[in-house]
Amino acid sequence: MSKLFSPITLAGLTLPNRVVVAPMCQYSATDGKAGDWHVQHYGALAASGPGMIVLEATGVSPEGRISPYCLGLYDDATEAALTSLVAKLKGFGESRIAIQLGHAGRKGAAAAPWDGGGPSGAWTNVAPSAVPFDENWPAPQALDETEMERLRHAFANAAARALRAGFDAIEVHSAHGYLLHQFLSPLANKRTDRYGGSLENRMRFPLEVIAAMRAAWPKDKPLGIRISATDWLEGGLTVEESQTYAKAFAAAGIDYVCVSSGGVVAKAPIPVGPGYQVHLAEAVGKACGLPIRAVGLIATPELAESVVAEGKAAMIAIGRGFLDNPRWVWHAAEKLGADIPYARQYRFASGRYWPGAKLARPAMAAE
Repeated sequence: MSKLFSPITLAGLTLPNRVVVAPMCQYSATDGKAGDWHVQHYGALAASGPGMIVLEATGVSPEGRISPYCLGLYDDATEAALTSLVAKLKGFGESRIAIQLGHAGRKGAAAAPWDGGGPSGAWTNVAPSAVPFDENWPAPQALDETEMERLRHAFANAAARALRAGFDAIEVHSAHGYLLHQFLSPLANKRTDRYGGSLENRMRFPLEVIAAMRAAWPKDKPLGIRISATDWLEGGLTVEESQTYAKAFAAAGIDYVCVSSGGVVAKAPIPVGPGYQVHLAEAVGKACGLPIRAVGLIATPELAESVVAEGKAAMIAIGRGFLDNPRWVWHAAEKLGADIPYARQYRFASGRYWPGAKLARPAMAAE
């Protein structure tokens, strides 16, 4: 029996398997609204049967978006577009549909990656401190407590809109150098008030945001979080600090954690390789006791299965692997001997019915 293809329950939500589509920015929204690209992109993934799909980073305010082309959930128009998208996706399969809500902070207003990805100047960014992301980025405006209160409300309002839109789960974006991670990291947070300095102070604003979102989101629906467990740099956020943060957000009502790393500075010595962040996931899980999702070059069915079967994480997330192979779930299930449902329109493409399956899938074929 494959552990990867066994169900898991988070709060009151059961996922049919433990394969998750990681949030991946598509830079294809119009004024924050989802469109045709999102329907075909997420629809193809939903038809392939992952346990959960987490929609890309979605700004809780217009200036909270990573780029002018990113999704938002901050007004009636963006809510209506996502409501329509979620309804379509739920008709394509059994995947649970989640949304990652966040604020880009000093990394906002970026150009699309195919246009260089640098600062676009579309709006003035805000951050814990007036420290730029990189040498070619402008210094953001340091947030005062009045503006921070406005942002707490923005996160809570986005959570309420996500509920009305029909999402099954929310994932708080506290990773990859965006606003909540900026508060946590000493590399970005140079404040001298009650929101800077000690870890207790640096955690304060992220925990306030989580509390505001938890109050707006039902207890029987998962509220997850994605974190960068380490900045990979001396003087930055450490694994031990992330373990303390994890204990605190577990007490605040978080239901699962996706453990990633890096992103708060433009360059860091990250030792990228197969499963390179799994040990971070395992360390955070031991500290907080929550279901953990591991991510980062977990590309093969065998590695994914071993991570879950050995108890290093309860789930795995795949990002660009799904862009390369949207049918990763089908092929992995066949490789691991798991019997999963296909979309009925596609079932005759399964290895059970189509003898060409092994010829067409050399990377997934049995040895």
